[in-house]
Amino acid sequence: MAVATITENSAVSAPTPSVPSAQRKRSAPSSPSAPSRSSATPPALKRKPLPAGRPREWYESHNRRLKAMRLAIALLDSGVYHPSSAPNRRIRSTAARIGIHPPSNTTCRMVRELIG
Repeated sequence: MAVATITENSAVSAPTPSVPSAQRKRSAPSSPSAPSRSSATPPALKRKPLPAGRPREWYESHNRRLKAMRLAIALLDSGVYHPSSAPNRRIRSTAARIGIHPPSNTTCRMVRELIG
């Protein structure tokens, strides 16, 4: 058991070990100071609200492009590198796997364009 002593200056001195240094085992650090991330995962970007006053079609196409990008990235991460190997069925199963609504035929076409 380690004991800390208080000196005249009210400073805490180093703890005195009760186990000889030859018998002490090194332990792994209890928790790293920063969370470890793999180098493949970029930090999340701060989301900004969409600009107001645009026509509804602009918002629909913007969100469709974002969804197509997310799906294309997920497919590339899973090893699909050619548009010919990304039929609608595979794109929709990828959407289900990453937790987004099934894409339309138009969005699937956009995903293949992004991959190719």
